[in-house]
Amino acid sequence: MIFNRKRVAVRLTAAVSELEEAVSARDGDRTGRAFGAVMNSADSASDAECVDAGPRLAALLPAFPPTGPRPMLAMAAGYCVERGADPPACAEPILDGVRRDLLDAAEFARRWTARGDELPAPDEDVIDDAFLARLGDDDYEATRLALAWCSLEQWQPPALAVLCRSTEVRRRHASDLLPLCRAVEALDRHDLKCLSYALAVLDDEPVIVLHRPTGTGFEIRIAGIGDNFQLHTLLAHVLVGGGHVPGTAPSPESVRLATSLEPARDASDAVATGVFELLAPDGTRLWNEGLPDDIPLVQGRRLLVLEAPSYARTWNADRFFPNLPGRAELIRVLPPDETQKWYAHTSPTT
Repeated sequence: MIFNRKRVAVRLTAAVSELEEAVSARDGDRTGRAFGAVMNSADSASDAECVDAGPRLAALLPAFPPTGPRPMLAMAAGYCVERGADPPACAEPILDGVRRDLLDAAEFARRWTARGDELPAPDEDVIDDAFLARLGDDDYEATRLALAWCSLEQWQPPALAVLCRSTEVRRRHASDLLPLCRAVEALDRHDLKCLSYALAVLDDEPVIVLHRPTGTGFEIRIAGIGDNFQLHTLLAHVLVGGGHVPGTAPSPESVRLATSLEPARDASDAVATGVFELLAPDGTRLWNEGLPDDIPLVQGRRLLVLEAPSYARTWNADRFFPNLPGRAELIRVLPPDETQKWYAHTSPTT
């Protein structure tokens, strides 16, 4: 949760109205005071106030300058989504802000390393005149790039609020944002794992699954799965629990934790047990810590090979994204001839 609740005197609805009027009037001092009132009142607001305020706060984001407190305003909008505001109605301005700061963070890195220097930690406290001078002669642009670099992780909570609550939002924005996120993540200065995982979630994706020990093949549709731990559990539920392959089916509790529409509120002590080895067609292991998006495409279809586990393993059954229920459903059992055609695309060593 982005904010913790506590009682304050100002009502959120009134604070949002005042902020809208202040921004419209282009009154900087009034905007600053109204912004503070919004931030102080959000966590004590009623659900109904949050439903109303979320889209209104998100709509104000483009009016805030890149050198202003945009990530904090996005957090307020994201908090309202957590409390019931419509994710698609809030997503566009929030994720546009994410996109802009990802691009600016990448440009910051390009300029900073142009002389071969190591990238700095993203800490606003280190921004001074000498810091900005390294980024060019335009002070405003340098400040924008520096703040994007230093505040990038603040965009994750509001981005996750909309991405994890709407398939529509993920379909509309993920393909554009994921490469940008991974490029900045590869610089190894920001913890963007949650954002990149949310952007990589597959929705209604058919996967060809080959079970090497039995020589069988299946087409399984997956959606909303946050990582391969969750995928592993749901594949075992469909194939072992469905009586299609031998093994020990996952517990009802681990399946419930992976699929329940109700978001998980607290960590559980439920344990899931490994049933398979997940492999790419070339025999490369796909780790449980990875993503369904890691499953390679072969002739336009994702192709996954299951082997017997090489060692016993267990893990906590809680899903990676508490607000994102996963789903895996058997579309069909492949006939032997089609199964063999898919096996022809795999390494004999798998």
